[in-house]
Amino acid sequence: MSLSARNLIRIVTIVIAIVSVASVASHSQILAPTPPMGWNSWDAYGFTIDEAGFKANVSVLASIKQYGWKYAVIDEGWFLQDPFADKPEKQGFVFDANGRLIPAVNRFPSAATNKGLKPLADWVHGQGLKFGIHLIRGIPRESVRENKPIAGSKFTASEAADTNDVCPWNADNYGIRDNAAGQAWYDSIIALYASWGVDFFKVDCISDRPYKASEIRQVAAAIKKTGRPIVLSLSPGPTALDHAAEVEQYSQMWRISDDHWDVWSHVPKEGEGEFPMGTLQAFTRLFAWQSYVKPGRWPDEDMLALGSLTPHPGWGEARESHLTQDEQRTEFTLWAITRSPLIFGGNLTKLDEFTRGLLTNKAVLDMNQQVTGSHMIVSKPLGFEKTRVWMASAEGFSSPRLYLAVFNLDDKPVTLHTELENLSLSLHGRKLRDLWNGTQPGQAGVLDVTLPAHGCALYAAE
Repeated sequence: MSLSARNLIRIVTIVIAIVSVASVASHSQILAPTPPMGWNSWDAYGFTIDEAGFKANVSVLASIKQYGWKYAVIDEGWFLQDPFADKPEKQGFVFDANGRLIPAVNRFPSAATNKGLKPLADWVHGQGLKFGIHLIRGIPRESVRENKPIAGSKFTASEAADTNDVCPWNADNYGIRDNAAGQAWYDSIIALYASWGVDFFKVDCISDRPYKASEIRQVAAAIKKTGRPIVLSLSPGPTALDHAAEVEQYSQMWRISDDHWDVWSHVPKEGEGEFPMGTLQAFTRLFAWQSYVKPGRWPDEDMLALGSLTPHPGWGEARESHLTQDEQRTEFTLWAITRSPLIFGGNLTKLDEFTRGLLTNKAVLDMNQQVTGSHMIVSKPLGFEKTRVWMASAEGFSSPRLYLAVFNLDDKPVTLHTELENLSLSLHGRKLRDLWNGTQPGQAGVLDVTLPAHGCALYAAE
């Protein structure tokens, strides 16, 4: 090899190294550079989570944090003294002097002496995790009725409130005007909650039914003013594709479905709403949003209502997930390969062996966190209308890592046999390693598998 050739190779090597370092640095500066993973209290506890129950679940989450689980989120109702009351006026909302919701001390005793949720957030951080809370957009009616002063401003609650705007499924709050008083309100509540050490806000009734562009901007601006890196998750969905540019500008997660529960399929009748959304319909939504998936910007198919949905789920009676084990694995696989956030909703203190296996499969979770591209591929070569095939790739390794997920949407088992190159030329000659059971089946370059009804297989193509 000539000296000039060696020098050229050396220069190219240095350039690649510099680009790689710059890429890593840029990646580290992005908030939520990979799909957020965590636990949310709603699917198991509804309004009723208290400090003891939260800590019990978070302790389990901390025990599996090495797999990537990070966020522990208290969903709606942390400010209610009696979440079991049958009417809102009996639930006992708790406010500070500026009309901001604060935790009910009878349920969150560490909040005593005006500490808010900071002691609990500090405890979560001590477990090596991050802390989140749920908010309904707007300003409480009671704060407006008493015309509370807005902290840190010259405004009062009535100047911020839009009394003609009420969330259609939660009438506790009025909407917020798109004016200086409205911004001051959001600045005041976000500043308070950020001072507690909040790392994640799930803001509800804002990304659909109705879509509130001005309040999304106000919340995002208030978060920015705190200087704290807080993930903003917008809910519920389905967020319209027409709003994609706006939601990805201001948030890190936005719901692309209505509330998703342990239902395989729900096709609404005429006049019915889409609630609850099922796993089968998620394939279409995730496909529609794939071009918007990128570091720091995650279309969210909603929480994984798997495992034990007890003791007081946000919808329905206490139960084990109605999904079969095959359906639960399919749902988890679909969320993982499409890079949807993985927010588990079941009761972590009641994990059975199967559900724990979903949450601790390092190969599957690494795939979700590492892939840089994912897409559905034409599955006609398989010859089955109710088969779906997804492929994902992860760059940044010595050679690109490829993943293949095959789903059977039919109500009966199906046997699939095809040359891999019929699915993608990049799969030619590769061997498939099953990520759920670790086996390496059969002949190189061939897919040969029998899937149960509503079942799936997930492979690394090596």
